[in-house]
Amino acid sequence: MGRVTESAPLDVDLALLGGGGAASLLLAALDRHGVHDLRIAVVDPVRRRGQDRTWAFWGHPGTDLDPLLSASWQQVEVATAARRRVLDLTPLRYAMLRSGPVYDRAAAAERRLDATRIVAPADTVTDDGTRVRVRTGDGHTVRAGWVLDSRPRPPARAGRTTWLQHFRGWWLKADRPVFDPTRAVLMDFRTPQPPRGVSFGYVLPVSDRYALVEYTEFSPDLLTDAGYDAALAGYRDLLGLDPAGLRVREVENGVIPMTDAPFPARPSPRVVRLGTAGGATRPSTGFTFSAMYRQADQVARALAAGRPPVPQAAYPRRHRWMDAVALRALDRGGVGGPDFFDRLFDRNPAERVLRFLDGVTTPAEEIAIMNSTRLLPMIAATAGDAAHRVRDRLRPTRPVPAVPPAVVGAEPSP
Repeated sequence: MGRVTESAPLDVDLALLGGGGAASLLLAALDRHGVHDLRIAVVDPVRRRGQDRTWAFWGHPGTDLDPLLSASWQQVEVATAARRRVLDLTPLRYAMLRSGPVYDRAAAAERRLDATRIVAPADTVTDDGTRVRVRTGDGHTVRAGWVLDSRPRPPARAGRTTWLQHFRGWWLKADRPVFDPTRAVLMDFRTPQPPRGVSFGYVLPVSDRYALVEYTEFSPDLLTDAGYDAALAGYRDLLGLDPAGLRVREVENGVIPMTDAPFPARPSPRVVRLGTAGGATRPSTGFTFSAMYRQADQVARALAAGRPPVPQAAYPRRHRWMDAVALRALDRGGVGGPDFFDRLFDRNPAERVLRFLDGVTTPAEEIAIMNSTRLLPMIAATAGDAAHRVRDRLRPTRPVPAVPPAVVGAEPSP
C-alpha cells in the first residue's frame, strides 16, 4: 500500500474513519468475505487493543464470533420485586464478547487486507459526489471512493425524548464459588428505581468465581462517581455477595444514547455511517452490537459482489416508531420500566422478545408484542408522539444535546 505524505494525497477505494467496534467488525468482515482487492485506509487517532469494553448480545450459535466469546448462556434470569423468572432462549443464546479478541482479529485482518493506517483524527470530510476528501489532524489528505464513518456523531436534530443508557460494572473475582456459570442475569429490576427512568443490575458469569456485575440506568442524567459505586455496592449486597471475599479486577463505564432523534446513515452520496452514528443503537434499549455486526456483514457482502457499500437500515421504520412511543411512555411515567419489561417476557416467548429487540421480528409478532403492554398508557403515548411530530414540523429545530462522556472514577474497593 502506498505511503501518505504531506505533498502526495493517498488515493484509496475505501476509507474507514474510526477504529472502535464498528470498524473492527468491518475489517474482519472484509477479510472473511475475501475483499482483498481494494485499497483501504484506516484513519483513527488510537490503536485499539486490550479490554476496554464488553459487548453482550443474543443470537444463534455457530457464527464466526464463537471462538472469540468469553462465555455464553442458554438460560437467563429476569427478576422483579415480585418474582424471578428463568428463561430458556432456545434456539438463541446470550453471549459475552470482550473487546480484546475483536481488536486482535481486526488487526490481523488489516494486515491481510494491506490497509494503510493513519494514526490521526479525521478533521474534515468533503464529498463532491465522485470522491471524498478527508483531511487528517496531522495534515495529511486521503482521497477515497467511499468513506465508512463510525466516529461518534450527533443526530440530525433533537429527539422528542432523549435518555441515556449509563452504567458501571465491576469484574469481580471471588475467593470461593459464588456465581452460577450456567445462567446469566439479563435484567434484575430489584434495584431502587430512579424518580424518572429505569434501573437494573445484571450478572455475566465467566466461571463460578469470576463475573461481570453491572448497574445500569435508563434515564436523562448521569450519576456521580460516588453514585455509581453506591448503586453497584447495593446491587452486590442484594445478590448476597460478601464484599470481604471479592476483589475488583476491572471497572467498566459507559454512556449510550437512547433517543428517537434521527441518525442519518447516508449524510452525503459517498459517505456511509456505521455503529451508533449510523443508527445501530436501539433507541428503547441502547443495544447496539447485533445491528453493528449486521451492518459490517452487509457492507462486506456488497463490496465482495461489486456493489456500493451501503447496508440496510439498522431497524425497520415501524420499529423506530414503536421505540419512540415506548420511550415517551416511559419518560412521561405512563408505564413503569420494570412492569413494561416484565410483561413483555411474561406474555411472549423469550426468543420473540429478543428478536424484537434486535429488530428482526415480523409485523404479526410485533402485534403480539404490542398487545403485551398496557393499552391506555401506550395509546396516550402514541397520541402525544403524533402531536409532537406535528409541532416539530412547525417550529425551528431545537439544539441537539451532546452525549456526555462516562463518569470514570477511582477503582472501588468492595
